Amino acid sequence: MPIPAITTVIGSGSMGPGIAALLARSGSQVRLNDISQDALDRARKVIDGAAAVLDELGTPSVDGGSVTYETDLRAALDGADFVIEAVPEKLELKRTVLAQVEGLVDPSTIIATNTSGIPITTMAETLQHPERFIGMHWSNPPHLIPMIEVIKGEQTSEEVEKELVTIVESFGYEAVREKEKAGFVENRVLYAVLRECMSLLEEGVATQQDLDTCIKWGVGYKLAVIGPMRLVDMAGLDIYESVAGYLNQDLDDRKDVPELVGKLTAAGRLGMKSGQGLYDYAEGEVDAKRADIIKGLVAVRKTLSEITPV
Repeated sequence: MPIPAITTVIGSGSMGPGIAALLARSGSQVRLNDISQDALDRARKVIDGAAAVLDELGTPSVDGGSVTYETDLRAALDGADFVIEAVPEKLELKRTVLAQVEGLVDPSTIIATNTSGIPITTMAETLQHPERFIGMHWSNPPHLIPMIEVIKGEQTSEEVEKELVTIVESFGYEAVREKEKAGFVENRVLYAVLRECMSLLEEGVATQQDLDTCIKWGVGYKLAVIGPMRLVDMAGLDIYESVAGYLNQDLDDRKDVPELVGKLTAAGRLGMKSGQGLYDYAEGEVDAKRADIIKGLVAVRKTLSEITPV
């Protein structure tokens, strides 16, 4: 399947608007659905901002693409060739939405979920046609990170997996095929890094500023160019074996959430959304930081697009 003629994106929270902006730029008629009109109104502004970023990236604009906004699910799904569910990470909510979707689309319509880690098989247990249901995990911000994890459930058909890979590649993104595993590959690796960083912060080994600097210019700088498997080859498997032999036993392996995080959330320090988190943000600083992050991601993507991937 090339880019779907009509795509319905359900949920206009942190991911839906960026997804809609990219697919519309690629030529799909996108219906963005949410039960809240206020949420859709906010999404319009986010989509305008995403479109400006896509302009800066030089992303081609294919004729025929558009975004419309619908609070009525039936209207949003009318004639849809492809559906992306992007509602909050609550299993029962997702199952409720998916059941409604199944009753309003053709049995052959592919339904993808943007879940960050809920097992696809678990979500599909209550579906009438689990063979056409599949994981499509975008990385945030979705209009900027050109990689999507494609995850089959136990009953997802091979044909649906192949079609989703084709869709992803049709708008210039990399499709990563994965076996089903809680959290999927990206978040499993990310949360392993975050767990170790939180542990080092709690122990007083380094400040949050120094941890960010170390990861950005040490780990992050290298991994942006060379993947971890190739990095091991470059360094030498004998070196990895030697270091891992003593270091692995000392790495943090806690199974619960760090106490530091619990204390901060209990105090209402949620991060940028509350103006305080691991850092304090002055008035206007959150918007400035977000703008700097987008600017940096655009610059890095442009640079990486010009070199041969490793």
